Amino acid sequence: MEKSWDAIVIGGGPAGSTVARYAALEGVKVLVIDSREKIGSPLQCGELVPTNNQLRKLCPHVPEIDDLFNLPEEAVSRRTTKMGLVTPSGKKLVYPFRGKILERPVHDQALVDLAKEAGAKFLTKSKVVDIQGNIIRLANGDEFEGKIIVGCGGPHDPLRAKHWDEKSLNIFVKFMLIEGNFDDQVDLYFGSTAPGGYAWVIPKRNGANIGIGIQKKYAKDVNLKTKAEEFFARFDGKITYKGSGALPMSGTISQFTKGNYMLAGDSAGMVLPSNGAGITTAMIGGRVAGQAIANHIIHDSSLDEYEKNWDKQMGKMMKYSKRGIRWGEIMFNSPDWLVDASFNSLSKPFIWRAVNCRPVLGIY
Repeated sequence: MEKSWDAIVIGGGPAGSTVARYAALEGVKVLVIDSREKIGSPLQCGELVPTNNQLRKLCPHVPEIDDLFNLPEEAVSRRTTKMGLVTPSGKKLVYPFRGKILERPVHDQALVDLAKEAGAKFLTKSKVVDIQGNIIRLANGDEFEGKIIVGCGGPHDPLRAKHWDEKSLNIFVKFMLIEGNFDDQVDLYFGSTAPGGYAWVIPKRNGANIGIGIQKKYAKDVNLKTKAEEFFARFDGKITYKGSGALPMSGTISQFTKGNYMLAGDSAGMVLPSNGAGITTAMIGGRVAGQAIANHIIHDSSLDEYEKNWDKQMGKMMKYSKRGIRWGEIMFNSPDWLVDASFNSLSKPFIWRAVNCRPVLGIY
């Protein structure tokens, strides 16, 4: 493996592979370093993304969506046309929503393949332990030099940990894959079912991805493990996988670049706080970062164009998502009877606007 690169990306998930793909497409020499043996495993999320047509409506300022989200059919486990929002008493508001439920390991490997086809190189089973200047040091003692270093290693990315001091709210989640027959509808559960967060049931082919995330400050003396066991006990079927992870739910951090350092994906807070969506936003941010890297290496343009272009494409959506979660704070502090009462025909459109990162009162 060569030691000197135009760009080195830490983490080969959706953000990292997309950064590498779009930088390498322009001829930039890119190395992706990942600690996992196989990128995409272990599974760490709910696996739901909007269809491309749905995403065009949600993110009207993001260009060339079909090029960015061009994935093989085997990466999709199932499609859904509805989403239900459920109170602790079982009251449900149902909305039209066209989404794809992924086979996440297949999906992430497909992104790796696209990056490799573009010319990027990957080094797996390699843990980054230090970043000094342009040098990355691995646990085995190997060192690599990159003109630009990009942190795409999630909430605990080593580049962010060493060179950014901004704090984010991380919500920890537990989930399982279970066999069985489930309706063609994604359901999200609120209130005391998942204090300060939500639980989910996402149907898959021959089963479902079922999980829960909570905020400790709203859970009083009940921990995530207890809440997860309570929620999982509602469902019958053979459990084929159990996992856990963390979602940064504060929204984007204040600064994406520092000198020749950049952050993208979860490490930059590119998760929409009002709904927890992080896969598509990571890829949108990854493409913007990859293009900025290519322009910097080839045309000597400023890396600051990364944040400017992200703001053009996703700035409004992130702003309204942050605002939506502030509305959610009211619900998090409310008793179940009030949450139940607030889910009604009058509030239905306002709740959906908050979830979909739109102005709750329709005022831009």
